[in-house]
Amino acid sequence: MAVSMAAPPLLTLPFLLLLLLSATFSCHVALAHGASGGHGLGVNYGRVADDIPSPRRSVELLRAAGAGSVKIYDANPAVLRALAGTRWPVSIMVPNEVIPDLAASAAAADRWVADNLVPYYPATRVKFLLVGNEVLSDQSIATSVWPRLVPAMDNIHRSLRRRGISSVKIGTTLAMDALADGAFPRPPSAAAFRADIAGSVVRPLLHFLNGTNSYYFVDAYPYFVWAGNNLTVPLDYALFQGGSCTRYVDPATGLTYTNLLDEMLDAVVIAMAKLGYGNVKLAIAETGWPNGCDYDQIGGNVHNAAIYNRNLAARMRKNPGTPLRPGAKMPVFVFSLYNEDLKPGPGTERHWGLYYANGTAVYDIDLTGRRPLSSYPPLPAPENNTPYKGPIWCVLSADASKMLNETEVGNALSYACGQGNGTCDAIQPGRKCYLPNTTVAHASYAFNSYWQQLRKTGATCYFNNLAEQTIKDPSKCLQSISHFFSSMTEFSIGTVVSVRCSTD
Repeated sequence: MAVSMAAPPLLTLPFLLLLLLSATFSCHVALAHGASGGHGLGVNYGRVADDIPSPRRSVELLRAAGAGSVKIYDANPAVLRALAGTRWPVSIMVPNEVIPDLAASAAAADRWVADNLVPYYPATRVKFLLVGNEVLSDQSIATSVWPRLVPAMDNIHRSLRRRGISSVKIGTTLAMDALADGAFPRPPSAAAFRADIAGSVVRPLLHFLNGTNSYYFVDAYPYFVWAGNNLTVPLDYALFQGGSCTRYVDPATGLTYTNLLDEMLDAVVIAMAKLGYGNVKLAIAETGWPNGCDYDQIGGNVHNAAIYNRNLAARMRKNPGTPLRPGAKMPVFVFSLYNEDLKPGPGTERHWGLYYANGTAVYDIDLTGRRPLSSYPPLPAPENNTPYKGPIWCVLSADASKMLNETEVGNALSYACGQGNGTCDAIQPGRKCYLPNTTVAHASYAFNSYWQQLRKTGATCYFNNLAEQTIKDPSKCLQSISHFFSSMTEFSIGTVVSVRCSTD
């Protein structure tokens, strides 16, 4: 089905004011690094992986990809030293767990700045200091960290001012789940911040960002919106290549959207405006597309990842802004430099990189956006843009089987057997799946039994990087446990529909 809508109704007065405010903003926005003036997109340099290249080699790879800035998830000395002299704007991060201490003590905040920024600045051109990563997504720290976020930011800001450092902006990164409707409030005009954080945390945060001329940093991933709504959101619309055939018109504002990212960004702007801060600048702290995924996921492949990031780079080079903020420039960081194999969770978590861990490019990319899209070599055809509907099993991975660590695998096996209902009964001595009595066979049975029982409640086939999904026919014991739980597990996650232009 097409996503075009009929002509919109007349705009209401609040939205006329909102649009006027946004237009004023777009005329006065400051130049942002990393996505304008010929600079390339920024890159998130995560390091949750085995045997990735050294920081100095990573700098070479960033340069080869055309990166215009770098964001790291800590203040690692080796990385900051490697970035010295590159002239790239660098973003560093305060860990979530130290936020309460920095909020409670100006001296503690000053020590953090002295230890983690001063030794490297200005040789390393630190541009943004981000206090916490997606803090408001973690309900377990609602009482301990959320109310202390802005006080910590304020203490760090005061420390920088006392030291005469005015070029470093303070911010924090927030996921799209800060909005009441999550990552996909449609229409964008309906977006608002969650009631549990709007007044108590977000309004003070926006006040701080507005007063310090800083940015609201958002992690915006069209992939997840599309994957969860692929019956109604066309893939081309999520990949910036829908054209006139795939567009969405917000019925309240009358604004026309030609891609999913713009919808998500304008939703954040509208939510900010509803709290009285519609002029706070926006930055994209993370975006991208996975180059791989599990069998029970959809659309994570090299083809889509390359298309998304290439189109993003070409688009941001022109500084298009969004329908609500046309022409607005913003810092943009793609995720991520490497595939990170030690990240837990579903397969997409480990497949966002521009490079494999050995330093080989996953696909050709020019983050400056200068390279014509037609000049890239052909990409492998996508094979999982529609859901896989056959049976899937979770087993001990081939790598873990070859280099068997009895202790690690044994601990994972024990964990799996301790979960669920009778998860490992069949591999007890004398039972039907006890033989072969090997660690490999028992681990695969336990992993699969655990996953088949609990996947609908969020369990993943990971086990500290020891497990993997397979569609190859396993042993009869694994088949039996899968058949037993098949009534409780769905292998399909929906069907993608094609979108065609109307001929009338």
